[in-house]
Amino acid sequence: MREKTHAGSKKNLLGDNPSPDLVALLSNEEQVTKDTPPTFLVHTMTDAGVPIENTLMFAAALRRAGVPFEIHLYERGPHGFGLGGNDPILSTWPARCADWLRVHNFAAQ
Repeated sequence: MREKTHAGSKKNLLGDNPSPDLVALLSNEEQVTKDTPPTFLVHTMTDAGVPIENTLMFAAALRRAGVPFEIHLYERGPHGFGLGGNDPILSTWPARCADWLRVHNFAAQ
């Protein structure tokens, strides 16, 4: 939650003047360890609410820690696109996630 943070969310969650220690504690990419669960990430390059860099920093932290992850970056799409609705591209992510869950034995084959 450093310089790539969504300012409104940071203020709502941490207040007007959070301590650097609190910011670090609640920065997901700073909390990744080898014990972090395998992770599936989805983001769009045009998300106006949360910068793509947040997902990329988290993915980099997962990689450094040796945590399995899969990341799907879509060229276009709004923040909060849910299951993708009627968008023929964005609506593919739930199936990709289901495949990933099966590969990791989190869901039945």
